[in-house]
Amino acid sequence: MTIPKPAHIFDREAEWAGLTRFVEAESPSVRLGVVSGRRRQGKTFLLNALAHAVGGFHFVAADDTEVEGLRRFGEALALHTGGGGRFHFTSWDEAIERLYALVPSGVIIIDEFPYLAKASPVLPSLLQRALDPGGIARESRVKLLLCGSAMSVMGGLLAGNAPLRGRASLELVVQPLDYLTAARFWGCEDKPELAVPLHSIVGGTPAYRHELVYSDAPDSLDDFDEWVIRTVLNPLVPLFREARYLLAEEAEIRDPALYHAVLGAIATGHTTRGGIANHLGRPSTHISHPLVVLEDCRLVRREQDAFRPGRAVYRIAEPLISFYEGVMRRTWSFLERGQARDAWRLSRETFLSQVVGPHFEELCREFALRSSIDLFGALPGHVSAGTVADPANRTTIEIDVAVLAPGDAANHRTVISLGEAKWGKVMGLRHLDRLRRARDLLAVKSYDTSQTVLVCYSGAGFDPALQAQAAADDRIRLIDLRRLYER
Repeated sequence: MTIPKPAHIFDREAEWAGLTRFVEAESPSVRLGVVSGRRRQGKTFLLNALAHAVGGFHFVAADDTEVEGLRRFGEALALHTGGGGRFHFTSWDEAIERLYALVPSGVIIIDEFPYLAKASPVLPSLLQRALDPGGIARESRVKLLLCGSAMSVMGGLLAGNAPLRGRASLELVVQPLDYLTAARFWGCEDKPELAVPLHSIVGGTPAYRHELVYSDAPDSLDDFDEWVIRTVLNPLVPLFREARYLLAEEAEIRDPALYHAVLGAIATGHTTRGGIANHLGRPSTHISHPLVVLEDCRLVRREQDAFRPGRAVYRIAEPLISFYEGVMRRTWSFLERGQARDAWRLSRETFLSQVVGPHFEELCREFALRSSIDLFGALPGHVSAGTVADPANRTTIEIDVAVLAPGDAANHRTVISLGEAKWGKVMGLRHLDRLRRARDLLAVKSYDTSQTVLVCYSGAGFDPALQAQAAADDRIRLIDLRRLYER
């Protein structure tokens, strides 16, 4: 019997289906699941609903010592079993044994597990022993779900030689809502001109819609600037410091100033390893470790250049951090004194060029990936930005949306589409000519461009000459905001 998703949970159909399949599985080998995801994505919300639906035990850990953690765990377990008071545990070995004895079926959810593992590093090994053949969980029908927000810790639970490697039957990463779903969630799916700048700040994180801004949402593009001033830039609103907390919560980050400097460099357009190092005035070898840590924490992602295998760029994965690093840090002294309006007046153009512009390009890449079959009639193997060398003009051509067919990345491949994205500019023939030039240069380098579709993505529209060209050639496409937000 499938457990129905509660009406108060917005979207998350796939996540709920995965959790319920895991809980309802009859196989005795299905005993452990791992749920992870960045803060504020609704993991606890989902798991709490699941526990209520099946009568499971849900314990949310805190940043406690081992003794305090055991005490709180004993209180929660006693409350769940209806006995009152609390169980007194002297070790996690004892606590796990009693847990499986008192919760013989259903689901056990241990939320914010990294806190417990930090205070008691032996805990994953104790759980491994319980789950292994001959362990106390072997004869139990109960399912165990471990959940956490510290991505570096959760990613290591099942990796390499970790004790729990090979034991999990479910690995669920709760991702932010995609840009279309986020627009519905914020009530602006029919206002793409508002949805894009809004998503450039809050992304697809559900908690930012209600808990951190008092359920305040901009009702129109005209209200957007005032909304930014009264919420994101307001020291009295919880969202104001959220970007700092996202970095501070990661256990692997020892020097926040260095990591903020790296993020700040990326946010201001220094996206290559060398560019970041030069911006910080450090050798590139000195920033290797911070970049690896930020990748492990899922705060930064590394993207391969579509046409230069040896070149990669780094992008900030959380829009709120891009906004903080690109806008808030440089005006922090104004903001802390409550001068949000002055800070926004000084930063608004920077926001449009350094935050919204690159974010719009990212949305266009997501659109191209999602719509590739309908738009191009082909399955994409790789969608990213890329650079094409133009030796004759001694320059390079930046391709914002390159769609390549599946194939060996080491070999030249079929180019399905080349695209340029502009948020605040009306696009014209000069943008199309640049794409044509890039297509011809790639053909010389043995890429198959015989069927390449050239696409202009614009948040401001297209001039008549470009529209006429597109109408006359089915290998030229124009994608406006309305098309970008069609489901």
